[in-house]
Amino acid sequence: MRILFQTFCLGLALLLVTVQHAAAQGMNLLRDAEIEGTLRTFATPIFKTAGLDPQAVRIYIINDPTLNSFVAGGQNLFMNTGTILRSSSPNQIIGVMAHETGHIAGGHLARSTQAMKNAMIESIIGMVLGGAATVAGHGNAGPGGLMAGMSVGQRSFTQFSITQEASADQAGLRFLDRTHQSARGLLEFFQILQQEEFLSAQRQDPYLQTHPLTDERVNYVREHVLHSPYGDTKDPPEWLALNAIMKAKLNAFLNAPSQTLGQLKPDDNSEPARYARAIAYYRIPDLKNALPIIDGLIKDFPNNPFYNELKGQMLFENGRVAEAVAPYERAVQISPNEPLLNIEAAQVQLETNDPKMVPKAMTELNNALRIESDNGEAWRFLAVAHGRSGNIGMAALSLAEQNMANGNYKQASIESVRAQKLLPPGPQRQRAQDIQGDAKRNLDQQNSQ
Repeated sequence: MRILFQTFCLGLALLLVTVQHAAAQGMNLLRDAEIEGTLRTFATPIFKTAGLDPQAVRIYIINDPTLNSFVAGGQNLFMNTGTILRSSSPNQIIGVMAHETGHIAGGHLARSTQAMKNAMIESIIGMVLGGAATVAGHGNAGPGGLMAGMSVGQRSFTQFSITQEASADQAGLRFLDRTHQSARGLLEFFQILQQEEFLSAQRQDPYLQTHPLTDERVNYVREHVLHSPYGDTKDPPEWLALNAIMKAKLNAFLNAPSQTLGQLKPDDNSEPARYARAIAYYRIPDLKNALPIIDGLIKDFPNNPFYNELKGQMLFENGRVAEAVAPYERAVQISPNEPLLNIEAAQVQLETNDPKMVPKAMTELNNALRIESDNGEAWRFLAVAHGRSGNIGMAALSLAEQNMANGNYKQASIESVRAQKLLPPGPQRQRAQDIQGDAKRNLDQQNSQ
């Protein structure tokens, strides 16, 4: 797993992304395949019962210790790391996501007075997926189950009325009942927020400032919990395990290694504790202690792709590139449809500088782009692969795709023109022409604003 910051490596499949628009708005965006997968597991039943396509709803994580979540730019759900880490159960996270899903299903974004900012959100999302990143010590973007923006802090983009909040509550409660889940987690979340209502605005969690909380709303949820047939339903054991792993991973990557190791009891050999310990040693870096722990986890949980991913990252970031290939390839073998893992594996394959690895990298990147067609990092690495294969026309087309994903329309136009000159007649040249037209329309729109 990689968390890469511009001035120092923090570890984990976290990729540092210097997102100018996000930084300007104070957003510190993270991407991690494992954590996103856990949140999606929790949210998918809610999305389905709300009539949404789960694959069409994108979940983004913001590295911010405060409590907050919001939806913006269409079907995009943002959640702070603080909300995840301060939760005591999956049900609390699910309750929050059910409420936010109520906003999406209710069309509140379109009616919000802040809806004009959705275009800005979409631009940010494009930049994040584009992965305009600089990896410390590499001079290029690293593999990324996790992406992070540079800015510290966060500013919310949408603010809903009390009426819309109540409507989202009611919808969320319906979704929870239909999926036979308790609303107690949402009630507990509201009760945490109530404790902060008397704090100054500067000290309040931003959720209160964008989601007005009233006694009526809290009482409505409380009554629902008391009378719902699912008010006392517990989280499934497998979800409790996923939540524990997610929190252990986030804490280990976001806290100092000494803090992580100091908080772990020496005799705690649970899976989350071992995972956190491996991450902490890796971040020191102390591979002498880190590798045996991650090898033990791989042995005990051979079908977990993310332990293989972490081992690959440990080796890759310590200059053992050739050794990193096998664990990354094993991670992809276990989870072949996870685009962030595909991209990581491809980058490591390319960085071996072995010509035999180029076709493998191209396969991984095409698999990633089949799922995330607007992932700029995948397009950039694909350009490298095409260049090494001698296909300069396809390299130029891939660079055009990358720049479109990153919102760099001027460069996208330049690369698309170059691709048209190099590619023979056919669908690839037609795609280059389409990019040129799309880039021109976007540039004209920018110039008219």
